Formats: sequence, structure tokens, C-alpha cells
Amino acid sequence: MTEPDVRKGMPAVKLDRDEFEKRYRRRFVDPVFEPLQRELDAIIGAAWDAYSHSRKAPVTRKAGPGFADPGYEISVDWLAARNAILAAQRRHDDEREPKRILIINGSSRSEHTCPGEMSKSWRLVKLAEPVFSGMGFAVDILDLSRLTSEFGRQIHPCKSCVSTSMALCHWPCSCYPNYSLGQTDDWMNEIYPLWVAAHGILIITPVNWYQAPTGLKAMIDRLVCADGGNPDPTSTHGKKAAEAKALELKGWPYPRHLAGRHFGIVAHGDSVGAETLRRSIADWLTDMSLISAGGMAETDGYIGYMEPYATSHQALDEDQEFQQEVLNVAHAVGTAVKLSLAGELQNPAAGLVEPNPK
Repeated sequence: MTEPDVRKGMPAVKLDRDEFEKRYRRRFVDPVFEPLQRELDAIIGAAWDAYSHSRKAPVTRKAGPGFADPGYEISVDWLAARNAILAAQRRHDDEREPKRILIINGSSRSEHTCPGEMSKSWRLVKLAEPVFSGMGFAVDILDLSRLTSEFGRQIHPCKSCVSTSMALCHWPCSCYPNYSLGQTDDWMNEIYPLWVAAHGILIITPVNWYQAPTGLKAMIDRLVCADGGNPDPTSTHGKKAAEAKALELKGWPYPRHLAGRHFGIVAHGDSVGAETLRRSIADWLTDMSLISAGGMAETDGYIGYMEPYATSHQALDEDQEFQQEVLNVAHAVGTAVKLSLAGELQNPAAGLVEPNPK
């Protein structure tokens, strides 16, 4: 096999001091900041120092025992995210802990910002929630509409480290926060433990132009590290691409960090794309070795098909059949989890080895 190399050649992205300051000041256009120019000058000067010296993770400590390189200076932010995931896994595995269902609202619509109205997906989330509670589950709700309506809620884009090497894609993601680039307030470090703690996942989402809504797709992309990601950033000394390539080529095990959890899907639209989106989400989840709760746990349909958007909530009010389909999905997911925990529903793929696990 040819020795791996690291390809370079993209245009430079480094800003000069004037352009950096111009962009930084755009956050403070509100006149309330006008009396604070001296303070802003000092803050921008400090931010420029961090940017110009590329201090991605300014607060680190030695990784310590249990890592490939215990002496490596590792981000305390990453360590906190890792500890939250490990704690979530312990809750997941502890027979004394309540069994958890994670319901995800994939819609970006919220009454708390434009458009000023709740989404139908949120209504379906609240329709499904009491089904799980009534079955004795603890329910966590991940409302991705908070990305559009709540201060400081962001999911930054995946940087596709996995395409350089699977070993470069760390679990949990170590790309963020990147303080020098202002890429902070990343929500994924709170989202990863929700997935890890869950025994069942229910995704309820609308269709946006045949695709998943922006927030849902961002979360999907950033969960790539759960599908074969490297749990030890010291093994690649951070983001050393050459080290990661060499490590992968020694033989990578592709650990499936979310394997075995059961899932259900509700995809809804008003004209096109619901079936396509439902299948895409199902393919993604099964690729990560999650398990469908069965045919009744995956549904797609149309609310107010080819009718005015303005009356879509009334259309949902009247569509008792679709509401029942959502209830069926919730029951199927909850039942699958219960049967699996009781040892009465076996994974037919258990024990099989993937010949090409990429």
C-alpha cells in the first residue's frame, strides 16, 4: 500500500488585523455599546492575540492515566465532554437507573422568534411524550428549535475530519470549541450524553426541501464521531493528520458508540419528500448500528397535503389518523426497548462481524 500523505493547497483564510477587527465589531452595532469603546478596544486586542496565535484550546492539562500519551496537554473542555458521556453510559448500563427515551424535535420553527408560531413537530413530540411516560420511561426532549430561538445555542458544522482519517475523528468531537476562531457555545457536548443515556430514540421532523431541517442535519453530521470515532485524542496528538492516517492504516476497529439502541421516526411534510427523508434517517441510524423498532416505528405522511400553509395546524387537528400513527410509533419504540431489556427481543446481528466496517 502507498504510504499516506497529507494533501494541501486550499486558499489561505487568515485575516489581517483590520479585517479581523471589522468582523469582530459587527457584533456590537447596538447603540448600547457606544459608551464602551475603550473596553471594546481592549477586548478586540485580546481576541486578536488569541486569533493570531491560533489558540484553539487555551486551557489544557495533562491527559493522565488511561490515555495513549498521558503527558499530552489536552483540552479541559474535551475532558468535560468525555466525562459527561462516560457518566451517561454508566446511567444507561445501571439496572437501578430509570430507562430513558430521547425524543428529538427536528423542526426549526418556534413561537419565540420568527415565525411566531409553534411547529407541528413540537405538537407531535408532546403527543408522543405521555406514551413513554405511561410506560414507565424517563423522557428527555431535545428541541432543536432552540438553535433558532435561544441565545448561545449553536451546532457548528462538521469539519469532516473522518475523511482525512477515522482516527482523526474524536469521540466526542474535539473540533470545538475553537476559541481563536470564535467557534464557541457548541451544543453538541450537551447533546452527545443525551444520546448515550437513551435506550430508545424517537426523531420527529418536518421535511425542508426534500431534506432534513438545518439543525437536525447539523446534529446528524456531528454524530459521525459516534460511528467509529477515536476516543483518545492523545493517540493522534490532537489533530495531527499524518499520525491519524498511520494509526488508521494499522487497522481501525470502528467502535459503534451508540450501537444497540432502538429507534423510531416520524417524518411529515405538506407536499413532497417525507418518505425520502424517513428512509434517509433510517439508513443513517442503522448504519450507526442502532436498531429499528419495526415497521410500525417508522412512519411518514402529509399534514394538509397541498393545502394552504396558513391552515396547517387546523389540518393536524383534524388528521386523527396521522396522530394515531405517531402514537403507534411511540408505542412500538417503547415496547421494543422493554422487550430488549427483558431479553425477549434479540438483535439478529449480534455476534456478526462486518467484513468492511467503514
